Amino acid sequence: MEQTKFWVAFNAIQGIGSVRLQKLAAFFPDLSTAWYARRADLLASGLPERVCDGFIAARKKIDPDQALADILKLGIEILTLDDELYPRRLREINNPPPILFLKGEYIPTDEWAVAIVGTRKASSYGKQITQELTEFLVAHDITIVSGLARGVDAIAHETALRSHGRTIAVLGCGVDVIYPPEHRELTFKISQDGVLMSDYFPGTPPESVNFPPRNRIISGLSLATIVIEAGIKSGALITATYAAEQGRDVYAVPGPIYAQQSKGTNQLIAEGATPLLNFELLLDNLNIRQDSIYEKPRAVVPENQTEEQILLALNDEAYMLDEIMQKTSLPVQTISASLSMMELKGYITQVEGAKYRISHGKSILKRNIKDEI
Repeated sequence: MEQTKFWVAFNAIQGIGSVRLQKLAAFFPDLSTAWYARRADLLASGLPERVCDGFIAARKKIDPDQALADILKLGIEILTLDDELYPRRLREINNPPPILFLKGEYIPTDEWAVAIVGTRKASSYGKQITQELTEFLVAHDITIVSGLARGVDAIAHETALRSHGRTIAVLGCGVDVIYPPEHRELTFKISQDGVLMSDYFPGTPPESVNFPPRNRIISGLSLATIVIEAGIKSGALITATYAAEQGRDVYAVPGPIYAQQSKGTNQLIAEGATPLLNFELLLDNLNIRQDSIYEKPRAVVPENQTEEQILLALNDEAYMLDEIMQKTSLPVQTISASLSMMELKGYITQVEGAKYRISHGKSILKRNIKDEI
């Protein structure tokens, strides 16, 4: 923690970005020495004269101890490149962010993550694919990474949480800033059951210039980046570009050639991205099955005869409420109440508006019911 306060203090200085901070860390024995260094030594480290003079003036106004204390008071955790818990995959990219601010806890299994990104104006097709893909990955203990934007990002985060999985939201503002404002509740839930992450100092507003650079963190944390839907000019395509530059796999969901939401993804495929045609193949391509952390999908265990009848009726297909009633001969009130509970448990999912299906990655484990009614 003694050196952490200097990572924080340097992060508050304009003109000292990732590259320059890493140069300082490499030149001086530690960042505390760099913070108090003489002008001649700072210049010798490679700082341009203008940046050097700006830093010397700015450091007089910053108390590293107070800067750290102010952040910790907000319930914000800090990871630096010096920390063992700093994300391993992110450390591997070119010029990784020297400091990360977190709300929530980054855990070792979050190294097994996949980024899901896409348009803010998702079609019904895009929404369905996002939900089903997220459920499938969560069922295989993969953490979902996205950017908390409207549309595909938000659907991926929400579905991961609803499926009792892990999710990381990488922000283009401080982790204490709610953006977009309608995601206040979602932001809170992610901070409780996942991670809000940013390399921007707490309090930083969501300015447009902040978002393209943060996309390198989304892809850097992830084994692969999957673009669901995106226009030709889209932040999701920027994330895909970063992923390719970082040597990570890029997948794109193909779509109708005339649909605006699919022009970007179809272009990615034309440029060499892998078309996402099979969820199972995705696991094989990422070699997740061979890793010791991989676990088989958890089975759905019906808690009563009604749940078992409904699950057997669905049988991996999607049905409307009245269709389920015809297949089970159960009263509509009983089915409706059970469907609500089963959705909360993550057993089933609503698709195409009002149809229900068994969640991806779930298998039915029949109960041995004896004279329960």
